[in-house]
Amino acid sequence: MGWLQRLFGVNKPNKAAASPAATPAAAPAQAGAQPVPPERVGLNGEYDQSGLAKRVALAFDEDPQLDDIDTLYVAQTGTTVVLKGKVPSQDILTKMVTVARGVNGATAVDTSQVSVG
Repeated sequence: MGWLQRLFGVNKPNKAAASPAATPAAAPAQAGAQPVPPERVGLNGEYDQSGLAKRVALAFDEDPQLDDIDTLYVAQTGTTVVLKGKVPSQDILTKMVTVARGVNGATAVDTSQVSVG
């Protein structure tokens, strides 16, 4: 089981990307409405309240160095990716922070709720 499946109960969609552009369908229907903020863009470019967290989970799944760690969870608060739980080593946590920061819409990664060891 991968990150996306474990955390959100969804399989990777065929054309999902960790950093998709918002599609016109994702934009609100009103004329002159603003496009979907990057942190709310879902796996397929649609509006998704947890879009950033899902795309970070997808990025973790796509990185061959990051196995699913069932003691760690991914959430978001606005544009901040929040990691919670436990990781086996500081090296893995550092790699996860690097990957999470590379996802479009992420401005920060909060690891204050992560323990190492």
